[in-house]
Amino acid sequence: MLPALLVEPVVRAALLEDLGRAGDITTTSVVPEAVRARAVIATRQPGVVAGVDCAMMAMRLLDPAIEITIHRADGSRVAAGDTVATVAGPARAILTAERVALNFLCHLSGVATATASLVDAARGHRARITCTRKTTPGLRALEKHAVRAGGGVSHRFGLDDGVLIKDNHIEAVGGIGTAVARARQAVGHMVKIEVEVETLAELETALAAGVDAVLLDNMAPAMLAQAVAMIDGRAVSEASGRITRDTVAAVAASGVDIISAGWITHSAAALDLGLDFQKG
Repeated sequence: MLPALLVEPVVRAALLEDLGRAGDITTTSVVPEAVRARAVIATRQPGVVAGVDCAMMAMRLLDPAIEITIHRADGSRVAAGDTVATVAGPARAILTAERVALNFLCHLSGVATATASLVDAARGHRARITCTRKTTPGLRALEKHAVRAGGGVSHRFGLDDGVLIKDNHIEAVGGIGTAVARARQAVGHMVKIEVEVETLAELETALAAGVDAVLLDNMAPAMLAQAVAMIDGRAVSEASGRITRDTVAAVAASGVDIISAGWITHSAAALDLGLDFQKG
């Protein structure tokens, strides 16, 4: 569960975007103010839920009088037809908040479900699944929360909490050793240093420089296994590069510590959920 202090500005901005200059002209013109309703938010396909707090905050921001019951918290595995939450209160507020609430819930549940698909496929191996900085602008905290809800772990949150020296950094300064030495001199002792490598020769250079972690980029499983043997516990090993549900098991079998995948945040399909009013 994310702190409300982080969630509210994002949800509030989404509501303002939707309400525009005149508010929900459809609902206010069609539904009398006194009408009350009860609605169920339910899944239409199996998956892993995330973003429930965001969805419920959209309701509360529209009208604090809306009564909310959460049946499936973030991280819950659900089948088609499962009830995630029920809401009751002023019909106008529920209808106006509906799309923003579902946008957050469907998208973040899609991220959690995509993550869980990799976690499940890699089960039985030591590797943990992590996301990257390939997130939707403005939604990083929420998407990384959804990754954790799906059983993954978080990579660095941004550019300020970990050193990741990539190929262009190395090209800019002329070598891995120079880049690592400069980073170590510049950052504090609590900051980890990771280097991206594409070959075993580059890996050996990175290890000699004393890095904390190595990103093994676009290596086939056989080469990954060689890299893990070379590392021999001297650094954290991270595999990355076009890893899918079909390939993740073979990557995990190489013995790497971490498997990172950008698509679980930037290209995850939304999980289908809907909100329906109940009669009576």
